[in-house]
Amino acid sequence: MESCFSTTISSSSSPFSIFSIQGSSSNVGRKFSKSCMHPQLLSCQLPKPFLQLNGRPKYRLNQRRSAYLSSATYKDPISAEKQGWDLGRFFKTLYFFNGPPSPAKIVEFIIEKLSGSSPEESEKKMGTSDYVLVVGATGGVGRRVVNNLRKKGLPVKALVRNEEKARKMLGPDIELIVGDITKESTLVAQYFKGVKKVINAASVIIGPKEGDTPDRAKYSQGVKFFEPEIKGDSPEMVEYIGMKNLINAVRESVGLRTGKLLFGIEDQLSKELDWGALDDVVMGGVSESTFQIDRTGGEGGKPTGLFKGIVSTANNGGFTSIRTKNFSSPVDLKAYDGFELRLKGDGRRYKLIVRTSTDWDTVGYTASFDTIGGQWQSIRLPFSSLRPVFRARTVSDAPPFNPSNVVSFQLMFSKFEYDGKLNPTFVEGPFELPLSTIKAYIKDPITPRFVHVSSAGVTRPDRPGIDLSKQPPAVRLNKELDFVLTFKLKGEDLIRESGIPYTIVRPCALTEEPAGADLVFDQGDNITGKISREEIALICIAALESPYACDKTFEVKSVVPFSEPFTVDPENPPPEKDYNIYFQTLKDGITGKESLGQSAIAKSTSWNRGRPESTLGIIEVEFRHIKELVKKAVGYRFRNHLNLNRRCLNQITRRWRRNNFRFRV
Repeated sequence: MESCFSTTISSSSSPFSIFSIQGSSSNVGRKFSKSCMHPQLLSCQLPKPFLQLNGRPKYRLNQRRSAYLSSATYKDPISAEKQGWDLGRFFKTLYFFNGPPSPAKIVEFIIEKLSGSSPEESEKKMGTSDYVLVVGATGGVGRRVVNNLRKKGLPVKALVRNEEKARKMLGPDIELIVGDITKESTLVAQYFKGVKKVINAASVIIGPKEGDTPDRAKYSQGVKFFEPEIKGDSPEMVEYIGMKNLINAVRESVGLRTGKLLFGIEDQLSKELDWGALDDVVMGGVSESTFQIDRTGGEGGKPTGLFKGIVSTANNGGFTSIRTKNFSSPVDLKAYDGFELRLKGDGRRYKLIVRTSTDWDTVGYTASFDTIGGQWQSIRLPFSSLRPVFRARTVSDAPPFNPSNVVSFQLMFSKFEYDGKLNPTFVEGPFELPLSTIKAYIKDPITPRFVHVSSAGVTRPDRPGIDLSKQPPAVRLNKELDFVLTFKLKGEDLIRESGIPYTIVRPCALTEEPAGADLVFDQGDNITGKISREEIALICIAALESPYACDKTFEVKSVVPFSEPFTVDPENPPPEKDYNIYFQTLKDGITGKESLGQSAIAKSTSWNRGRPESTLGIIEVEFRHIKELVKKAVGYRFRNHLNLNRRCLNQITRRWRRNNFRFRV
């Protein structure tokens, strides 16, 4: 049967490493390694602790190489007496997980084992802390976020464009990632390893047209006090393209609300794994299993995987299992809290075994789970429930499970539990376990993983019936400032659609005043006022730990009027706020876009479809398609092609937009 999945990720083949030559079984390993090609091997009976297989998976299902069970298999009688050992199936198992044997690799492996060396480093203990990434860490809000995180003793990474500036501002001990959100190539995924939460305070730079002091005194007063213009990269590049690049860079590190699909089909996504049978034939038994795809056996007639077989205790056996080859690269699941299996139970107890080492003979982190006969159910196995097990014995001094380095899965039905205990649901004979998905999940209550500092007013420029003369300067000057609020809203939408648990904070006008004033939290994008940058930094940090802030968008200001300065007496500072009190008042689904009306939303959607995703760099527009249109709208002269730099293109798009023109690139 061919696989019904479509996603294929290739993997590299592992070295040929069959024999276990360590500990109490070393003599057995040496004896077999010296005689493995001897003719007498064909008639030998291997002892029970012969070897423990450990494969090298890849992300695709290889049905043709799996050992299928015929219907006749289930008609054979089950007997605990000695039965003939299937040597051919034994070598098929070795071949599936290791590829064709190489004499050179065999010799190399034996020398490594005899010398006590290992190609794999011993596993390190998993860190107890996770990084908070601060984006825009040298800005007015960003540097305050960094300082407050450090005061709390939380590990911080800062994403900055200028390393020298960041060192002077943040100090020599801060861990820096040098990159630019407007340049996707600078956001290398490896840089963000260990990052579990993000606070994004990056924003387009708006400054006075007439210039500013070295310490940006005019800017600190707010847009209300100077004539503004965009400095540096455009709002589209920072607020929209930059947001898209940042989300793509951190998505794997921070995790998704609905979890990460590791195997199966779900919501138009599919992940395949190359499963192979790993039964008690490796120790002389006769049990046999396979893994197939049942195209209509899942819930609602959808496809599902099917682990099935026949288990026997003959020849001192008693287990069947399927195991993946080692993944082409380890899977990092540190953003999640456990594994979730969607399956149809049969009333038996099974095991999930997860390995974090590519070694052949290695510890498997194991959890048993009971199933309900005839029912589809979701089984959640927290990472904390996985116990280190080696050959059915708990390894007390093994390192804890490291979810950032998962290399293979194994499903097992066995007579044995752990440390001499038996499976109370074990029965010899045929069994079937439909398995539709394996996912990593985030435990409840879910807290935000991505906190973004946006701006109040992002929905107002296109709001019907609004009096712009009574709105803040950024709203009135949205077009003159290259649609800064429009692109901020588009950036917000990217976060809301990303699947990452988020909080979007929309401050009113930012000031350099201290934190401590009473606050007003609101939703719907209606309020105006001012708020301290220090207060916003504290709100962002508090949101990271609050389930009440998860997937919420809100505006915030202080109760102090713009005309009145706010000061704090150092001898009598205000008490620290419990921001959860404010977060608890927030509601889901309120963004302010509800007030735009259907016509405005339709116009925005149509415009978005008709314009290019980016205006970065030089864009070529074929002359023969638009020469006459552009001449009429802009008045430029063209040759065979147009080469437009960013500023020129911004001017053209503004003029075209006024004349209701749209273009495609």
